[in-house]
Amino acid sequence: MFANVGWGEMLILVIAGLVILGPERLPGAIRWTSTALRQARDYISGATSQLREDLGPEFDDLREPLGELNKLRGMTPRAALTKHLLDGDDSIFTGRFDGPRVDKPVSSPAPTPQVAPPSAGAPPQPPAVTPFDTDAT
Repeated sequence: MFANVGWGEMLILVIAGLVILGPERLPGAIRWTSTALRQARDYISGATSQLREDLGPEFDDLREPLGELNKLRGMTPRAALTKHLLDGDDSIFTGRFDGPRVDKPVSSPAPTPQVAPPSAGAPPQPPAVTPFDTDAT
């Protein structure tokens, strides 16, 4: 219930309560609040267990659509596209294509250029880089 409340917020609440209620009434107010929260939690768990007893196996069928709604609520647009339109394949977004690769058959191997050994007086040449066209891939 208070998962998003950190220690800083709790300290501010205690200081505000100390200023508003005063040091005499603050412990009683904290005690009353904790008792009220505990009772509310017990009522909710009791209602849940009573529904489970009354409905039996249909209770789980009732909870399934709520679970699906929670999944959809936390879904980002990218995850929704991936799940529903692309059947879970997110390679279009990541750029990693792990599917089968189809290459054109090569009729004969390309000849490898013969590189002469570097001479003693000339600086070494860097290896030839094959050009890569990103628009063609």
